[in-house]
Amino acid sequence: MMSKYLIKGGQVIDPANHVDADLDILIEDGRIAAVSKNLAGKKVAAGAEVIDASGKIAAPGLVDMHVHLRDPGRADEETVESGLHAAAKGGFTSVACMPNTDPVTDSASVVEYIKHQAADVGFGNVYPIGAITRGLAGERLSEMGDMVKAGAVAFSDDGRCVMNAQLMRRALEYSKIWDKPVISHAEEADLARGGQMHEGYWSTVLGLKGIPAAAEEVVVARDIILAELTGGRLHIAHLSTAGSLELVRRAKERGINVTCEVTPHHLILTDENLQGYDTNFKVNPPLRTRQDVEALRQGLKDGVIDTIASDHAPHARHEKEMEFDYAPFGLIGLETTLGLILTEIVDKGVVSLSEAIAKMSLNPSKILGIPKGSIGIGDIADLVIIDTNVILEVDPSRFESKSINTPYGGWRLKGVVSDIFCGGNPVIRDGDFVKDNRTKSFSGAFKV
Repeated sequence: MMSKYLIKGGQVIDPANHVDADLDILIEDGRIAAVSKNLAGKKVAAGAEVIDASGKIAAPGLVDMHVHLRDPGRADEETVESGLHAAAKGGFTSVACMPNTDPVTDSASVVEYIKHQAADVGFGNVYPIGAITRGLAGERLSEMGDMVKAGAVAFSDDGRCVMNAQLMRRALEYSKIWDKPVISHAEEADLARGGQMHEGYWSTVLGLKGIPAAAEEVVVARDIILAELTGGRLHIAHLSTAGSLELVRRAKERGINVTCEVTPHHLILTDENLQGYDTNFKVNPPLRTRQDVEALRQGLKDGVIDTIASDHAPHARHEKEMEFDYAPFGLIGLETTLGLILTEIVDKGVVSLSEAIAKMSLNPSKILGIPKGSIGIGDIADLVIIDTNVILEVDPSRFESKSINTPYGGWRLKGVVSDIFCGGNPVIRDGDFVKDNRTKSFSGAFKV
């Protein structure tokens, strides 16, 4: 049975409806019933449970369009359940999960499995992304239509690049039938092979084989050309270089149907951070130069970059504790993305809070074609309440995720999630999971 909730006195930021004001929000029967001033005491709000959001931000539930849940196949690293708990603590009510699972998400049955796992958790929205090619092998297209019917929202071979240009062309053509984006992992395999970090000054100093910026840029260029040829919807995942950004900028100016995302780590960290050979800084695409970071920040500011995504990539502790050459690429980000963006991007004037929320809710929803990222009247009530007055220290031992491969341990970040609503139901209240007997407190992945 649905309940009635009144979120009172928060700063409501809803880019979809051009709202940024101190307002009340009424939730009834799982949907937004009213957004207005002074709803408390009015007949429409009679019987509602009141949540005081004074001094806090109320926004659409965040949407992360690039997450690795490792389920099926690697329950030791992450599951749909642990991933959704991590997402909720980070302010995300919806995630889109990449297909590099075991078995690969290249069939309707695996898509259905993921959706059933999410339904069993009982909160949060999981949108599977189907593989472009069978088994991620880059040889034959997957059964795209069957996966769309089962609930796939996009297609990608993320983790591997589709090196066969003809296959990528066909994927862009066929995806138009269902109006789904094709998400490109842009990495020319021969240029990148064996690389451990960005190719440049620091790779030379550290004695590590580098991955040149060109490895990304030549595939971005190719896929933009194919998008122009086919008229398909192309999305560039984890953009990392100034050259790639310029290619996307020019493509958009020509009217090509291309969008792109950036991760917090590519907006904040650089190849210089690898001086200590800490494998938690080993990611793919690799951390680039300070010049690339500045270019990406400018692209975020001027709107060339559409979305911010975590590229949450859990790994078992023993895997990341290997020698640098043998450790896997990837870091986790669901529980730190919001704090990093508030602290390092919004507070430093790169984009406004409203712009950041749009890039983490409205824009990914539009790209994926899902009914999220808005808190207008009648919308499904997926909401996050953020307390931006709190600054806490990241403590990986307190993560909801099963993995702790983060370079941000000890960082002091602004903002914590105090409340989350999914489908009108409270998932987190005052920082704690509703109907959850675990003892993790308000600060979640943080400590005072």
